[in-house]
Amino acid sequence: MSSWSQRTTAHVAHLQALLNKRCQSKPELTAAEEKIAEKIKTHLVAARNSAGTWVNPVSALTGSRIDRAYSNIHKAEVKLLKLVPDSDAELKWAGTVVLAQAQQHLGDKDPRLEALKGRLTSNGQEMGPDLKELAVATLLAAHEAEETERARVRSFRNILLSAVIVTSIIATLFTIWSFKGGEEMASLLCFRPQDGQVCPTGKESSEADVLLIEAIGAGAAALAGTLAIRKIQGTTTPYSIPVMLILLRLPAGALSALFGIILIHGRFVPGLTALDSGPQIAAWAIVFGIGQELITRLIDKQGMSVLDNVRGPEREFDDSKKK
Repeated sequence: MSSWSQRTTAHVAHLQALLNKRCQSKPELTAAEEKIAEKIKTHLVAARNSAGTWVNPVSALTGSRIDRAYSNIHKAEVKLLKLVPDSDAELKWAGTVVLAQAQQHLGDKDPRLEALKGRLTSNGQEMGPDLKELAVATLLAAHEAEETERARVRSFRNILLSAVIVTSIIATLFTIWSFKGGEEMASLLCFRPQDGQVCPTGKESSEADVLLIEAIGAGAAALAGTLAIRKIQGTTTPYSIPVMLILLRLPAGALSALFGIILIHGRFVPGLTALDSGPQIAAWAIVFGIGQELITRLIDKQGMSVLDNVRGPEREFDDSKKK
């Protein structure tokens, strides 16, 4: 089980304990309260199953099980607040808990948050039964805002994953084309200096020319990626955006090296009309493989920006950073 699954199942167990406590503190629940308790149990079972050990491959790729778990946990928390007895001491400080979560995700300008904060301030931070519905509405809005933040992260991760898959397939197709006898592809990587023809793998074009150039480009991109790690922050979200940013560099580097050598062959690069040896071709493949950083670095910045919009207990809300 992943660390996210461990944390989620532990939190579900905590919510289950709260439900048991509240049902035991009031043995005779009303019909409405019994329905709420049953709904909470349903949410907790769904969240526990979503964070279980077996993972559907499609769900693992898209991250839908993560959203399902968070959504059910949030709905269970809102319903648990409804079940807090009006005479229970826990109700007094439930308002501050809701206020803390709302300030992380709603911002100080939200009318529900402003109303709850004002009422709690005038009442010594204690919440009475008359504020329960306002607290429930505020907590629900905070959870919806948090789910929206996580949905943006999940969407961006899926875009990155799609880009990794598509670029990898394209790079693989070029290699297959070359091994299937695509002489046209191999001829684009060979040069004719004054002393004869030179290709990436020798004097004559080879089926492995494309594979060699792409492997060198991917290796150069991997080296550049290790240097870029120092600027990529870790994340508490379970969507692995930093990992996807590093993986994207590999097929991008392979294609960048391949297309770069083709551009030189086509005399598109000023000052370069022909390369004199196989090692020189490989050297330029390294240059173009590292050159993909010009594009992926911009994607890195966007990825960090998306992650910055996910707020937690250690981060205050800042309207200027909300995108």
